[in-house]
Amino acid sequence: MWVLPMEASSQNVAAPAARNVLSAAVVVAALGYFVDIYDLILVSIVRKPSLTALGVAGDALVSQGFSVLNWQMVGMLLGGILFGVLGDRRGRLHILFGSITLYSLATLANGFVQDLATYKALRFVAGVGLAGELGAGVTLVSEILPARLRGYGTMIVASVGVSGAVVGNVVAKTLDWRWAYWVGGGLGLVLLLLRVSVHESGMFRALERAPDVSRGNFLSLFTRWSRFGRYLASILIAVPIWFANAILVLLSPELAKVLGVTGPVSAGDAVMMFYGGLVLGDVASGTLSQLIGSRRRVVLLFLSMLTGSIALYFVGGRGASPPLFLALCGLLGVSSGYWAIFVTVAAEQFGTNIRATVATTVPNFVRGLVVVVTSSVEALRRPAGLVPAALAVGAFWLVLAFVSALRLPETFGVNLDYLERD
Repeated sequence: MWVLPMEASSQNVAAPAARNVLSAAVVVAALGYFVDIYDLILVSIVRKPSLTALGVAGDALVSQGFSVLNWQMVGMLLGGILFGVLGDRRGRLHILFGSITLYSLATLANGFVQDLATYKALRFVAGVGLAGELGAGVTLVSEILPARLRGYGTMIVASVGVSGAVVGNVVAKTLDWRWAYWVGGGLGLVLLLLRVSVHESGMFRALERAPDVSRGNFLSLFTRWSRFGRYLASILIAVPIWFANAILVLLSPELAKVLGVTGPVSAGDAVMMFYGGLVLGDVASGTLSQLIGSRRRVVLLFLSMLTGSIALYFVGGRGASPPLFLALCGLLGVSSGYWAIFVTVAAEQFGTNIRATVATTVPNFVRGLVVVVTSSVEALRRPAGLVPAALAVGAFWLVLAFVSALRLPETFGVNLDYLERD
């Protein structure tokens, strides 16, 4: 057995579990993820105007755009470990307060940058802060809501959250890129005021009182093959989402030219269409999972849809009009809508004593792998061309995602009140 039942009931040591899916924890987690996504995606939306203002031009807009994004993603990779461990040792609420404070201040500072090196450094710091938001929110919601509502709660968090990218595009189109960063940082600081009404998870309160229990031991994820296998598979199932986002959407202006799209395509519009579709996909996948009683089957279905959408992007995008090409970006978003299920699966796969560690590190390891994805495309695009490079890299990660989804245990409706053995 890889689980150890908790001796104390969480209901006896903390506030009772929420009975309404629209509890304070769900609302605050959803709004926090909204600001998180706004900030996370803004760097892609304002890539050209911000880099141009800092003196970058020509082909360097692609390479330096990758570099700024990679600095942010490396920060998220490290921040995921930091905040994940803190979440299991100090509590889920500590992450929610600490992460949003850090990335809000870094984002505010981004609006004042005058050189590329500072821009990258601040995106790294913001990335560290951004890492804690989603994992902490999903862990808290999963532990507070009863099993019958858990999927709906995480669906609301994910679908409301990803709409932050749509708002980010509207703000970036309306205001200067510096003001877009200032708005994002300000929203995060305002959200801090709402978090005082949220209570800590009862399961974590019980965990605090459990004697001789290891909490937040990140290295324990690598001490048993079965545990490591679940952890690795939880990461790999979602990498195609970020391939679609970081390559097909971020580079949509350049790919549109290569594919012969009949007019210019705005990266901001492509991001808005992708994330608008992602909202619909998250709602659809979360609802479908609840209706059919399965997480894994929904992940496999949406992976199949995403494979088809990527193929259609390259085939149907040739010679397309800009509105049609943007619609294909929206379809990529809909097909990537298993992000809500992905983060739920990660939280449900592991015991309470490392749940926050897993739920926080998994999405950030996915984001961190964007560095590998973008570097692979960058390395292949010079000898092979941008389209063949993107196709090859995308096919590689899709195969790994399918294999990983098939090996993950089904977690729908499982009781989360248990501990992991070291």
